[in-house]
Amino acid sequence: MQKLLLLLVFPILSFSQIPIDYYLTAENYADGNLEYELNQIIDYHTEFSYTSTGTDVWDILKETDKDPNNPNNVILIYSGVSVDANQEYNSGNGWTREHVWAKSRGDFGTVTGPGTDVHALRPLDNTTNSIRNNRGFDNCIDCAIVYDKWSNNTSSLKDNTNWSFEPRSEVKGDVARMLFYMAVRYEGYDGYPDLELSETIMPSTDNTPFHGNLSVLLEWHRNDPVDSWEENRNDIIYYSYQDNRNPFIDHPEIAEHLWGDKLGVNWPEMPLDVVEFNDDSIQLYPNPTLRFVNINGLNDDTLLEVYDVVGRKIMFKELGLYQEKIDVSKLNGVYMFRLTQGNKKTVVKKIVVQ
Repeated sequence: MQKLLLLLVFPILSFSQIPIDYYLTAENYADGNLEYELNQIIDYHTEFSYTSTGTDVWDILKETDKDPNNPNNVILIYSGVSVDANQEYNSGNGWTREHVWAKSRGDFGTVTGPGTDVHALRPLDNTTNSIRNNRGFDNCIDCAIVYDKWSNNTSSLKDNTNWSFEPRSEVKGDVARMLFYMAVRYEGYDGYPDLELSETIMPSTDNTPFHGNLSVLLEWHRNDPVDSWEENRNDIIYYSYQDNRNPFIDHPEIAEHLWGDKLGVNWPEMPLDVVEFNDDSIQLYPNPTLRFVNINGLNDDTLLEVYDVVGRKIMFKELGLYQEKIDVSKLNGVYMFRLTQGNKKTVVKKIVVQ
């Protein structure tokens, strides 16, 4: 029996698993140069077959999209429904593989590479997959509710007039970041199509390598930020399978430097001066430290951001009202700890990790 899950966005409470210096060669670039450098970092990943007797994308999706409450199930992207992972297609009665960047937008089908890149593949029921088809993504105007094959209201919408699809709110940012990834990973350099984001919603018969609507995707990206589900998925794909990462999950601000309000600005921006802003009501100790930093004196929900000396954000964490112990055993050197309480009061402390 299928069950409809309400997926909660949990606070990020652990180190980001971004390898040190993974994005180093993309730093201090903007616009097209930044996009090129990112492409060079994430291209030539380990590729898997769409269907194979060995490890294929079915197998990988069972890990990346595993239901945390039932490891025998996978979560369907546009509905949140949890289904038996072993029911691969099953004559249309199980689940299928959704190409979030529609495989006809560039006409790459299920070819190894763009057609099997798990960063942009997600589980989905066959009925919703057929309804979404190769629709672009947009805020719908003439809306119709999408029901899945078990008659669940998916909370996703199709537009009766425009050839577009609006996913449920919980995954709008996920969708945007998957499309951002595809547009950067596939630039036409390695024999694959040059995929590009567009403001145009293309008709169903158009196979050109464009996907939209870019401005709406940016809006979704901003309003539905990265959550722990996406981070975990990104880590599984990188460490266990493809050996590449989605930059827009690791560094969401990159989207602004490529298509948004930071065009022409080098990434990363230097968010901190060397100046240390102190507040005696907040204590970070010991300093220097070897393994842990204790934080006392928080009186509101607080966002901790840790930057190295060249301005790279290497950790972020949401803190509660009580004493926090931060594991810094993987760090070495001088770091700026930036604490923002209630999006208002900001304190910056210099910490030496030995």
